Amino acid sequence: MNFLPAKKLLALILVLPAIFLTIPDNTSAADKALSDGGPVSEKKITKKEAERSAISVDPETIPVYDDEPFTVINDNIPGFTEQEMTTEPFEYYSSLDNDGRCDVAYANICRDIMPLSERGAIGNIKPSGWQFAKYDCVDGKYLYNRCHLIGFQLAGENANPENLITGTRYLNVAGMLPFEDMVADYVRKTDNHVLYRVTPVFNDDDLLASGILMEARSVEDNGSGVQFCVYCYNTQPCIDIDYSNGKSEWDGTYPDKEAAGVITAADLPGRNISSGSDHINSDTSSPVMTYILNTRSGSRKFHYPECDSVKKMSEKNRKEYTGTREEIIAMGFDPCKNCNP
Repeated sequence: MNFLPAKKLLALILVLPAIFLTIPDNTSAADKALSDGGPVSEKKITKKEAERSAISVDPETIPVYDDEPFTVINDNIPGFTEQEMTTEPFEYYSSLDNDGRCDVAYANICRDIMPLSERGAIGNIKPSGWQFAKYDCVDGKYLYNRCHLIGFQLAGENANPENLITGTRYLNVAGMLPFEDMVADYVRKTDNHVLYRVTPVFNDDDLLASGILMEARSVEDNGSGVQFCVYCYNTQPCIDIDYSNGKSEWDGTYPDKEAAGVITAADLPGRNISSGSDHINSDTSSPVMTYILNTRSGSRKFHYPECDSVKKMSEKNRKEYTGTREEIIAMGFDPCKNCNP
């Protein structure tokens, strides 16, 4: 029987593991990306590219708010050029300026960038102009929401300060959400792409945006599925707002149901796909907020974060929760009688 020389045998022993370790991985890039919870790849966009074709809006020329949450701009035609009509996924969020204000956010909305996980807490973000204010005449009582420029359901951006502005409940629910739902609905039904750009509009040095410009166009069908160019007002029926700093006061009136933000698909421009329901936004519950839960057995109360009772709470019994008031009550918690959330 012939045996390999010791040196050759040792070399073979060292090489064999390498052969097995370098067997090609046939898992597709798409499968890997999905398992990681992110897109396959994203095209890089610069600020210049994000703004190049944006419709220019002068705050002085925007129609005065007239009991409608939005107004059509540029005959409802967005500024996207033919060169921009791509199916490559991308997202762009402008850096905050020296006053902490957001600027243009631009994305190609598609399945690749939609979220694969639940939305997390965003209560730690304080956008420019943020003020804590509650009024009985506001749906859900809270005047301000942390509004995503590009909605979480579209791109999965959660607590990104470059994508969150201080917006009224009216802007968030009656103004922006119906258009976000329109885009999300279209993408989920068709697996197509939608160019989507949102630009907050500030007057001079104001910390609170007067409104936001929303542009969208579906790519594969050149806008026949979704196309709009609208300005949504960052206002609130029954409330006077100081846009320089976000401070507010009640004007002594109460809005009717329509002014409170009940919007139907028939009210929206640019929607060319069928929907299972006329109501784009049927959310009449309280807004998504960050609360503090006392999980101690025998207590089980929930509080506003600034409530004095929270300061006295044991750390082990304190839990932060982001959701609606109804969700917390359904979990078996009672509202604190001091802060009355």
